Amino acid sequence: MTGKLLVGIIVLSAIIAGGALYYLQVYGYYTEVAAAPGEDVELVSLASGAPEPILYENFRAIDADSSPIRYRACFDTSMSLAMLTETYEMVEGIEPRNAPGWFDCFDAGQIEAQLEAGTALTFLGQKNVHYGVDRIVAITEDGHGYVWHELNDCGEKNYEGTVVGEDCPPHEAATQ
Repeated sequence: MTGKLLVGIIVLSAIIAGGALYYLQVYGYYTEVAAAPGEDVELVSLASGAPEPILYENFRAIDADSSPIRYRACFDTSMSLAMLTETYEMVEGIEPRNAPGWFDCFDAGQIEAQLEAGTALTFLGQKNVHYGVDRIVAITEDGHGYVWHELNDCGEKNYEGTVVGEDCPPHEAATQ
């Protein structure tokens, strides 16, 4: 009888721990980001090298303090891809990160398919939004936009624990 009770307690504890872990990963740390009109969506200008706001509407975003790469956002823009490619810095070879299933406007698989098909392009939104983390913006030809954070070379080296090198900014100088 004692063995059955102990097994029951262990199984119940595992179910509770698993449920808590699932909740924390999918829901617990995320918060809705309050919109800041004119500041939410920026792209790095080819002319100035600085982030500049673009026209957008229907902005939704989530973020989590637990990791600098959990940021996801969706928006719509009336700006054409032709105009954007002539004005703003593009990035190549970037794949979108998954978002929680409940954040339904951001589907990484669909975004990746559009990037592969050439119906969407990726731009640099901001360099070092957190130390070693860049903001990436993907925009489709029909005006839907998506934003996520991606580790840059300095962030990958820092995360791996290898020597960061002279090309990377000092950790204190990175914007937060």
